[in-house]
Amino acid sequence: MSDVDDRHIDTDVTVQLSNCSGEDARAVFDALDRVYAVEDVPATGPAQVPAPTVWMATFDTAAGRGATARPAHLTGQVPVLLTGGYHAVDEIEKVLAQSFDVRSLESVSGDQETEARLMIASR
Repeated sequence: MSDVDDRHIDTDVTVQLSNCSGEDARAVFDALDRVYAVEDVPATGPAQVPAPTVWMATFDTAAGRGATARPAHLTGQVPVLLTGGYHAVDEIEKVLAQSFDVRSLESVSGDQETEARLMIASR
């Protein structure tokens, strides 16, 4: 793998949302998409799937749009799992904190990646 590919992997963060409505998933992904380009999201998009267990998208923190996140409304608390490079996960957490009330539940660190479990809600 080239150095460019290695850097790209370090900037990607997989965001998984569970036990939430499509409306809430869309609000979270839209808040992140304002700041970072979405890398990978299911073709149908969150609003069109009836009742999934997990919503997932990958964001590239190196592809910043220069915008800032805005507060967004959620219908309830949303569990979030972030997986990626240390710096990239930290960046996603900061963006989520601009839009939502964020409570850290757990963090598991590996050799080159980290996993952060959060609970987010409307402010």
